[in-house]
Amino acid sequence: MPNPQSQAPLTGVRVVELGSMYAAPTAGRMLRDFGADVIKIEDPVHGDFARQWQPAHEGLAIGFSRLNSGKRSVGLDMRQQEGRTVARQLISKADVVIENFRPGRMEAWGLGYAELATDNPKIVMTRVSGFGQTGPYSERPGFGTVAETASGYAFLNGWPDTPPTAPPFGFADSIAGISAAFGTSMALFRREMTGQGSEVDVALYEPLMFILGDAVLNYTSTGTIMQRHGNASGAASPRGIYQAADGTWLSIAASNQSIALRLFEAMGRPELKDDERFATNTARMANNDAMQQIVIDWVGSHPRSQALEILDKYEVVAAAVNDSKDVTEDPHFSERTLVELANTVLGPALMPGPILHMKDYAGPTYDGVPSVGQHTREILVDELGLTSEDVDALASNGVVNAS
Repeated sequence: MPNPQSQAPLTGVRVVELGSMYAAPTAGRMLRDFGADVIKIEDPVHGDFARQWQPAHEGLAIGFSRLNSGKRSVGLDMRQQEGRTVARQLISKADVVIENFRPGRMEAWGLGYAELATDNPKIVMTRVSGFGQTGPYSERPGFGTVAETASGYAFLNGWPDTPPTAPPFGFADSIAGISAAFGTSMALFRREMTGQGSEVDVALYEPLMFILGDAVLNYTSTGTIMQRHGNASGAASPRGIYQAADGTWLSIAASNQSIALRLFEAMGRPELKDDERFATNTARMANNDAMQQIVIDWVGSHPRSQALEILDKYEVVAAAVNDSKDVTEDPHFSERTLVELANTVLGPALMPGPILHMKDYAGPTYDGVPSVGQHTREILVDELGLTSEDVDALASNGVVNAS
């Protein structure tokens, strides 16, 4: 039987990740999940700042661990010319470089795409920044929170009587990182066709703005500024999150006509099909408060498990509102989605694995989290051709962490 790891679609692809925090490292993890060798360059003293983020357990940051297990760490001071020289040598032997510095920084360091492509015409340079490499805002700094507000997401998130709300996790960063991995994969595919590398430009806000695109099109075509609707969609009814009799919560999405009609049957209210207030989605939206109250009352009269059993019987789209404990105890997620993060102070820990599945590829393992500079000497000596004495000299000058 062949080793499933040998079937990884990106086996043989080398990535140099000049990324910190969440967005660019997410892209690196996406590529590593499917077989790429990811060399993470980080500050030789402090490392990626995400190492200092909370929550943490026994000094190991949870978020950093999730995104960086399986990568190899090189501690390298990019502020020093010698450090940039080493980085350029590493990139010259790579297939992909991912960076998330403010636009212009790489060019100022002599590491722009034109310079890197001179060394390596096949290099794919993937750039993640707050507002992109072009446009009036390109030089502005940007984090996920700014992307979530600038894109229009925060304005639409929440209830009509509450302030615009940003998510309590790296939403924009994660979506941008996944998009950057998608763009990198396209560039690698085109390279196979043409032999030429290319530059991929990802702004933190753009993938999120794409998801919110209906709001922009609605305004430019009708003049309507979409507003916050809480758990409703503003597009279909009934849809929302409802509390069951036992105090737990579930979601229902009767987002097309056939599901809405099946929901009426499931609730024991088949007469609603012929009620002019609820017979069509347009009518239900016009009478959404009354429609929602019917669903609220029905769900509230059943324990969650019973309500879900009935909804499943009638093929109504519904699910429990899970917390992290629910997720880890669910047999479906255990079989398909969750993977073990092994050999860290986090203990026997589970986290979400790759975001998609491919036939004949079982997926990666997640064995440990690299310390800052853990692989510096190995990579610079064995793969870049420096001598051990060269590395010692760089270390003595604070250019690398080779401990």
